[in-house]
Amino acid sequence: MKSAFRALGVAALALVSASAASAQVSEWRTPDPENVLVVETNKGRIVAELVPEAAPGHVERVRELARAGFYDGLTFFRVIDSFMAQTGDPKNDGTGGSDKPDLTAEFTFRRAGSGGSFAPVGKVGSLETGFVGPLAVTSQSSMLAAMTADGKVQAWANFCPGVLGMARAGDPNSANSQFFFMRQHYPSLEKTYTGFGRVLSGLEVVRAIKTGEPVADPQDKMLSVKVLADIPADKRPTVQVMDTRSAAFAEYFKKKQAELGAGYNICDVEVPAKVSK
Repeated sequence: MKSAFRALGVAALALVSASAASAQVSEWRTPDPENVLVVETNKGRIVAELVPEAAPGHVERVRELARAGFYDGLTFFRVIDSFMAQTGDPKNDGTGGSDKPDLTAEFTFRRAGSGGSFAPVGKVGSLETGFVGPLAVTSQSSMLAAMTADGKVQAWANFCPGVLGMARAGDPNSANSQFFFMRQHYPSLEKTYTGFGRVLSGLEVVRAIKTGEPVADPQDKMLSVKVLADIPADKRPTVQVMDTRSAAFAEYFKKKQAELGAGYNICDVEVPAKVSK
């Protein structure tokens, strides 16, 4: 019983600390340009933030391939209207990949029980919902952190509209270069696919991509895929995102939740972003 009371006490202190911290966080943040992907398509520009905390191996792979020009010119070969738009295959048919080894699955990740980047917004039973950067996540209760060796709990990406997920074959460890942009919320992918980022600007572009299984010619394509840090300063878009740890975002989320009513889902709330043209 003492350990249980201690865990509850630690959790209560964590919530107080998180609340105090959110009051000190600036409303807007400028994401690390190493973690921003700028995708120019024939339908328009998509700007997405990568989230290394959720999937470091997958973020590094996509960043590496983008810097090598691997993705430039590749098409969206499989696009399902109520699901996602898939790309990243040099064969443009779903059977290819890069010459790099397949990736180990990162379906879940460990997040700090308190004082970290996780911004809680609600609960679903004993689980917590919140954000890590722009990425909506579900996690074990923060109270469990006091009982784990690393002081962390398990969390996983929610496959909301705009989320970037890594495609794979039947083997969980078979992701390589192909990825997809979510067009709609698809919760059945949680804990079975790796989510590694989210669109900040250009969701309307993702939803405008030509559909098909496979997509009939001519297929829409990514003209270029660049890491923001590699674009000359005078030519790169300016990107700002509302900090999901801030008091301003907490108020924004509550307002959206009230508007949506009892049936709301965390994926119904987009994280505000300001991206220059």
